[in-house]
Amino acid sequence: MSKFVQRALEKLPKLDRDQIRSLLEDLAAENERLEVVLDSMNDGVLVTDTGHQLLLTNKAVERLLPLNRSESSGCLIWGAIEDEDIAEFVRATLERQESVSDREFTLNFGETVRILSISIAPLVQAGWIAGNLLRVEDISEKRAREARLRRAESLASLTTLAAGVAHEIKNPLGSIGIHLQLVNKAIEGREHVEPDSIKDYLDVIGEEVERLNRIVVDFLFAVRPMDVNPVDAGLNALIEEMMDFVRYELEQQGITLNLELDETLPEVKIDEKYFKQALLNLIKNAIAAMPEGGELTVSTYRRGDEVILRFSDTGVGIPDDVIDKIFEPYFTTRESGSGIGLTLVYKIVREHLGEISVNSQEGKGTSFTITLPVPQRETHLIDWKGERE
Repeated sequence: MSKFVQRALEKLPKLDRDQIRSLLEDLAAENERLEVVLDSMNDGVLVTDTGHQLLLTNKAVERLLPLNRSESSGCLIWGAIEDEDIAEFVRATLERQESVSDREFTLNFGETVRILSISIAPLVQAGWIAGNLLRVEDISEKRAREARLRRAESLASLTTLAAGVAHEIKNPLGSIGIHLQLVNKAIEGREHVEPDSIKDYLDVIGEEVERLNRIVVDFLFAVRPMDVNPVDAGLNALIEEMMDFVRYELEQQGITLNLELDETLPEVKIDEKYFKQALLNLIKNAIAAMPEGGELTVSTYRRGDEVILRFSDTGVGIPDDVIDKIFEPYFTTRESGSGIGLTLVYKIVREHLGEISVNSQEGKGTSFTITLPVPQRETHLIDWKGERE
């Protein structure tokens, strides 16, 4: 209740008819403004009382969410929602007294597909839970823009990869050509050829063929669409499993491992097969950066609706003039590096709707930070135990 209305009600016994009429007109105008605000919103709004009876909707709901016209007033809110999946989600969430943000549903409207994001939160008044507020947002265009951006990124990445492959295959193809010429020269005009005279040439050709094969395998892995099937999983457990897998190698390289994992970390959506590959690539990158040994610190923590994973090493660091190129295909600062490892890490993280960034100082070390979204926020509501004043 606004302070103006509260003061007016306190003075109501002292008001004459004209003053009461003026008060009612002011209240009607204020109520009309609120209705205009609600009906001008692009997001749909539904309000219930504490018994989950539907009290109020705005016009956007009629456009976004199919409602049962005969059931849209004075009934349980899930009874007013036509879509069975959404209705069941709303019923289960409210009965469990949970607050949920941005749960997505896909609805078919004839030939049109619409993606809705639904959030449920308590309606709090003066410290009391007075009901529930449901917000419905149409995120179809947002998801379409994200899909277009991913396709554009994939095309740009494919172009860069193709250029990288063309550059990479020149050397082994040139070497194969030269050694084939040497083989031809060694056997030209001879009826009998000693195997030892061409064995070295053939060995080089075999090595270069294997090198070409590795380039092709890496290229195919990088360009093929990833069949990512993320499921709810504990990130800490996955990290601990991978660290156990490489612990011996770290010890052999004189690298001390520090795990700083937040035990309260929520589950995130992960495809374990691909994410293990990303973790392994980051570990291998850290090992290569510390040839004389050092420390690898792996930490996790939550920041709002995101989970943060950080790999920090005390290695040689990355020069400032190349740090912006490290995720590019076939770029490497190591003689034996394929130049594809961090590219795959980047691709895997992006497929998980995450972000990856790097911070480095030459001679002091490098930190890779991965940010993953928490699928949804589900918080049990705490019943108010105080007294109304």
